[in-house]
Amino acid sequence: MDTTTALTADVLVIGFGKGGKTAAHALTDAGKRVILVEQSDQMYGGTCPNVGCVPTKMLVHYSNSKRLEDEAQQFFANSIEGVRALTSAFRAGNFASLDGKDTATVITGAARFVDEHTVSIGEGDDRITVTAPTILINTGSEPIVPDIEGAGASAFQVSSTDLIHAERLPRHLAIIGGGYLGLEFASIYRQFGAQVTVLEEADRLLAKEDTDVAEVATGILAGDGIRIITGATVTGITDTASNAVITYVKDGESHTVEADAFLAATGRRPATDSLDLPAAGVETTARGAVIVDEHLRTSRPHIFALGDVNGGPQFTYVSLDDARIVIDQLLGDGTRATSDRVAVPRTLFITPPLATVGLTEREAREQGLNIRVARENVADIVAMPRAYTVEETRGVMKFILDADTDLILGAAILSIDAQEIINTVALAMRQRVTATTLKNAIYTHPSSTEALNEVLGVIVG
Repeated sequence: MDTTTALTADVLVIGFGKGGKTAAHALTDAGKRVILVEQSDQMYGGTCPNVGCVPTKMLVHYSNSKRLEDEAQQFFANSIEGVRALTSAFRAGNFASLDGKDTATVITGAARFVDEHTVSIGEGDDRITVTAPTILINTGSEPIVPDIEGAGASAFQVSSTDLIHAERLPRHLAIIGGGYLGLEFASIYRQFGAQVTVLEEADRLLAKEDTDVAEVATGILAGDGIRIITGATVTGITDTASNAVITYVKDGESHTVEADAFLAATGRRPATDSLDLPAAGVETTARGAVIVDEHLRTSRPHIFALGDVNGGPQFTYVSLDDARIVIDQLLGDGTRATSDRVAVPRTLFITPPLATVGLTEREAREQGLNIRVARENVADIVAMPRAYTVEETRGVMKFILDADTDLILGAAILSIDAQEIINTVALAMRQRVTATTLKNAIYTHPSSTEALNEVLGVIVG
């Protein structure tokens, strides 16, 4: 006898991430019957508030507030407890705010497509099916497991989630990969007091950034005591009783580094393997990303994909914009598209943070553009006393300007408050505000933004 519970909805959302939950709220408020399926009760709200942006940036805050007299292990344990309290509150709030609505239901379990309108959740007597004319896929991404001999079997391998929840501060943390995730954890754990080694396969860190900016960032990290080994290819990992021995090759020679914890920060891939997308006729790329058009419709027009799962930029705020596009498709005039996005900024939360937007100098010159470059070290910016008042004068600000139009083509800001300054710059780029206008604007004092009054006039090339 079939005991499956069959449910129907106007819209089915698979995944409780930023894009999915934002769309679910808007659709519910518009009178639609919405069912949202999330595979884990520890992920209500998605990656950002649970294991991503919120806990890691909270750890940045805690690590930077550590005093010399604080005992490292106890301070770290207290910090982790603070992170747990906040993420638990966010998780509960996310669940209650959606499930508490009259026309919304949250189901916890892994969804798998049965056909293009139906998913199955659970097995046996607990099996539920949900059928809907419109489906949103918002399952996010998952870490890429590197093919390194011995890594999977090592007792000392940790994930980013493990590091967020672990109560013990590693004595020596090795990080394989010098991308955003790797460098953020390197900075955090070094500030907490751990020894940190970063093994990066490329010849330098931040290979996508201009060399001068990357060198300043690398110098700051190294100055904080982080051991950085570039041009290093990790070939194997073996365990001893007390640590992992990581073997790497650099310049044709084999070397080892010992660590009592290591993180493989080698990127993330769309989380689609368990969805059985072929059953719904939804096409994916070779990497597993759901293929979408500029309105985020998949190969089945009634199925949308939002956030990391569609292979776009892996940022929470991009997932939010994905939700705006889908909401416009379902409730609006359907004109909003991914092609509307201009000057999307990004921030690497090392200390101080590095925020960038638009073109690098290298990219602009490769395109043959007629440019001017404005650049100044933070320590030399007279118009930015805030850097001195908070005792953080490390870094550099660099702007790429169109010499013919005076428009800003790109910026790299490595400084205190960079994550805030970059939003002003990005808005100016979207609205085609000239560099001169931005330079001559009135800003509060003392603030970091007023550095624009000076730096945009320091032309170096």
